[in-house]
Amino acid sequence: MNPLKGACIIGQSGGPTAVINASALGAIQSALQSEQVTRVLGAANGIEGVLKERLFDMAREDPGELELLKYTPASALGSCRYKMAAPSVDDTDYRRLLEIFRKYDVRYFFYNGGNDSMDTCNKISKFMQQSGYECRVIGIPKTIDNDLHGTDHCPGFGSAAKFIATSCMEVHQDLRVYDKGRVTIVEIMGRHAGWLAGSAALATYAGAGPDLVYLPEVPFRMEEFWQDVDRIYRQNGSCMVAVSEGVQYADGRFVAESGDRDVFGHTQLGGLGAMLAESVKRQTGAKVRSIELSLLQRCASHVASKTDIDEAYMAGKAAVEAAVSGQTDKMVAFERITENGIYSCKTKLIGLEEVANVEKLVPREWINARGNGVEQPFIDYVLPLIQGETAMQKECSLPRFAKLRKVPAKPEQR
Repeated sequence: MNPLKGACIIGQSGGPTAVINASALGAIQSALQSEQVTRVLGAANGIEGVLKERLFDMAREDPGELELLKYTPASALGSCRYKMAAPSVDDTDYRRLLEIFRKYDVRYFFYNGGNDSMDTCNKISKFMQQSGYECRVIGIPKTIDNDLHGTDHCPGFGSAAKFIATSCMEVHQDLRVYDKGRVTIVEIMGRHAGWLAGSAALATYAGAGPDLVYLPEVPFRMEEFWQDVDRIYRQNGSCMVAVSEGVQYADGRFVAESGDRDVFGHTQLGGLGAMLAESVKRQTGAKVRSIELSLLQRCASHVASKTDIDEAYMAGKAAVEAAVSGQTDKMVAFERITENGIYSCKTKLIGLEEVANVEKLVPREWINARGNGVEQPFIDYVLPLIQGETAMQKECSLPRFAKLRKVPAKPEQR
């Protein structure tokens, strides 16, 4: 295959993570070093920034500041939740993208995101092919939900799991300082997949965590929930519950459904912990408190997993290397290798069509029969992903995050 020379665009999309910028750094540094990539452009707020021609010249960033991206949470380039219609329905956005790509001689497009972002990637890739414009498109995985199909796990999940487990262990200690019992309900993110809520069981594995864990993969039965809580509360004098925000009744209704939907059609959830706390209080008469970990799950870089950081960087680097070697229409994925009990990970490529809008759920056999806890295989799966400590720089004992200049890019004169 003939070498393809041209600029690249790197964009971030969807909900951020503690390590999404490590993926951006892997891609940026690899692209800057590539002889095939003539310019490295960052998209302001994902695909919306490309459409609005808001691009940054990443070569004009201080290399030292770029290095700090590895330990900086959230999306340093800016994110978006923008749904592109299918080209067959409305090709306005795609024609605009093609105009921008030609204007800046963009021949490589890297998009870092989750399920919806991979759908966007897939649509753009197919449109460019149909238009006869050679542009290699590679998706870089990202999601704390760990629900992307085709990859063993997702960058961002390990750090979120570590934060959840650590927070649950700390809350568990606090619950036992008084001689009067209490029921505590911890609400954890996760719409259809329970990987995050299940990670709370790591705290129990370590000896100080929730007594009950509820995942969306198993139908939620309110009466059984009350029974479980009441039994443990009377037996131990206290009860700690971890529950996914996306738990559903047997008929598919979310327990916490608000009725509102986002641009991708996802039902808006919220307030599950408080709702369940009130119901337990009415049923048992116990003193009940609810805790919603909320955005802290995806931005707590102070307890990020070194394994997660390193793998996120590896994903961004692998995306650029794959594209330069001639690959397109793919997403970088992880393959787990365990030899003699030692974990390692390598990258592979899967087709964008295979992963777009497909969710990976927790296997039913990894959840106990009653649906209120996880089995050992789940613990064995997650433990390697949370290992290692962050090398975050600090000033005055506070985190030193990257401060990008974000110099606007201009088309080169031809």
